[in-house]
Amino acid sequence: MQARIAEELNINRALVSGGEPREIQRRIDFIKATLRSSGCKALVLGISGGVDSLTAGRLCQLAVEQLRSEGYAARFIAMRLPYKTQADERDAQASLNFITADHVDTLNIAASVDGLMASLTATEAGAAQVDFIKGNVKARTRMIAQYAVANLHNGLVVGTDHGAEALMGFFTKFGDGACDLAPLSGLTKTQVRLLASALGAPAELIHKQPTADLEDLAPGKADEQAYGCTYAEIDAYLMGEPVSARVRAIVERAYANTAHKRALPVVPDSIGNTHRVKK
Repeated sequence: MQARIAEELNINRALVSGGEPREIQRRIDFIKATLRSSGCKALVLGISGGVDSLTAGRLCQLAVEQLRSEGYAARFIAMRLPYKTQADERDAQASLNFITADHVDTLNIAASVDGLMASLTATEAGAAQVDFIKGNVKARTRMIAQYAVANLHNGLVVGTDHGAEALMGFFTKFGDGACDLAPLSGLTKTQVRLLASALGAPAELIHKQPTADLEDLAPGKADEQAYGCTYAEIDAYLMGEPVSARVRAIVERAYANTAHKRALPVVPDSIGNTHRVKK
């Protein structure tokens, strides 16, 4: 199963230290080709302050700069999408300083999120469930904001999903999982950090503790706390290395339980049956 999952997620097991320059240009070329073929003129990406958006953002900026040198008008719009005041705003600003995007747009999502939650009748739900729902609303509101800006500027929305998050299903369905292109796809977390380092990103951002930071009741909750295992263990699994029975059980259960996030919507087939998606 370990090899099958890695293949399904298109994990690049060949990328190790020393291969970063070629891989960086390969992914820049992917971004350029995708934008050209779409006929669009802009890339839009939310910058959180974490290594994933930092890396994807710098790749996008380099891609549009290369496109302009080739005579294709393109620009990169980096977005800040805080909910009220972001605790690690300094990291987000440091990321923007490194990326040097053509344009930075800031939209605070608090009014939209709070307005929807205030209209939601959730009297039967406990505090933890409401907080979980609100976290997903935050992610989906950010998606809406990015697509609004992309529509305004004839652009594509860029996602930051990579192999480790895809394996664990650690993204919001139709939230941060919704995008037009995902240039980090197939990379482990270790490989994302390798590329970030090769791009010259600040070490403190590369090795910052990853967090989705969606929960009001557990602000800044670490990804690894939510997983029950570390990124190093997840990456080892994806790279075909030996892992403990505990880690194997955690990641394979997560992969099975979140299959619906990686699938297209359920539809009836040609003989009238319904394809079932395990949730």
